[in-house]
Amino acid sequence: MTEPHPNVWFPYAQMGQLQNVPKAIKTQGSKIYLENNKILIDGISSWWTACHGYNNPKIEESIIKQIKKMPHIMFGGFSHEPADNLTDNLLCILSKKYNHVFYADSGSVAVEVSMKMAIQYWLNLGVKEKNKFLSFKHAYHGDTSGAMSVCDPDDGMHSLFKNHISKQIISEIPNSNIQKKKFEKIVADNKSKIAAIILEPLVQCAGGMKMHSTQVLSYIAGVAKKNDILFILDEIATGFGRTGTMFAYEQADIQSDIICLGKALTGGTLSLSAVVTTRDVYEAFLGSDLNKALMHGPTYMANPLACAAANASIEIFKDEPRLEQVLNIEKIIKDRMETFSNFPGVLDVRLKGAIGVIQLKKIPDLNWLRNRFIEKGVWIRPFLDIIYIMPCFTIEEDELNQLLDAIEQIIPEWADKFYEQIK
Repeated sequence: MTEPHPNVWFPYAQMGQLQNVPKAIKTQGSKIYLENNKILIDGISSWWTACHGYNNPKIEESIIKQIKKMPHIMFGGFSHEPADNLTDNLLCILSKKYNHVFYADSGSVAVEVSMKMAIQYWLNLGVKEKNKFLSFKHAYHGDTSGAMSVCDPDDGMHSLFKNHISKQIISEIPNSNIQKKKFEKIVADNKSKIAAIILEPLVQCAGGMKMHSTQVLSYIAGVAKKNDILFILDEIATGFGRTGTMFAYEQADIQSDIICLGKALTGGTLSLSAVVTTRDVYEAFLGSDLNKALMHGPTYMANPLACAAANASIEIFKDEPRLEQVLNIEKIIKDRMETFSNFPGVLDVRLKGAIGVIQLKKIPDLNWLRNRFIEKGVWIRPFLDIIYIMPCFTIEEDELNQLLDAIEQIIPEWADKFYEQIK
């Protein structure tokens, strides 16, 4: 453990209290090697990106080959083979109703693009009133201004900004008949101004790992369609196998108008995101009027290195049993975590695919918990009131059990240490 560099500003951290930041020097498989010779088993796959594990040779080879040929070229005015191939690859693994791909450079930007698309879609059709979004409690869709506006305004990490960003329409996830009636009323009262409904399908990840059923997902999609509202699926975290299918929406057999992809798109190597639309959405932007074009263009959008990595990652999904590995991870997590619900201070235990979640009463000291996991040789990063794991799909069974062993040992310690604060 080392003191953080005095001039580096870290994310999601109170710099006035930050200390003992581990310094990584190497990665391999599911392991992170630190400068103090300690090795950590990565339980969160580098913020849910390294689906194939670290240092995958096929992805490495694709990047090296591409960097020797053309590391970058602006996408404003040029096309290139890696982007062409990636577009074909994405449309091949997505629903056939998705037809057009717009590239961006991060998940937050992908959400921003999807929101601009939704508003401009209606503007291009002559409908000026549809400029609001319906999102849900516990939602998280990114850290930029537009994306923050569709996060949970009260309990989310961006609540500080709720009076300084656009106010959107917020609903509970309609998990019950009563909630469905409330949701339908919200939609009915506001449908003339709702451009789109945006949702992370099946798992609201950074908002607290809240989960909903395929039936609820289908229901929300149906309400959107019935009321002539665009439906945006944010699959930045849930996409590329994390929930047990290539994309979470497949489990509900639904179709959205727009889907946002990112994180594991490049197998955890280079930043890249994509916004994929139906032909109907795309064609609303066509014509001779430049004002009807989508005026957005990140400098590094569709950069050849990231596209090459993404192409290699998709090929790995085709060639290797990743989804089978996810289902095996799910089984092991389920078998081990069933007993965790009996631990003191545990409110809920839930899982979906390669996602395991333990919700605690509260976590008075996140740093204490994070440091204890490091001492146990695992990289698990609790937030809000949850401990969770989202490991690489290639994690070895003994490594996965090491993660679960650490959780099993530390929860009772946490309960004893913070008994007075959590009782």
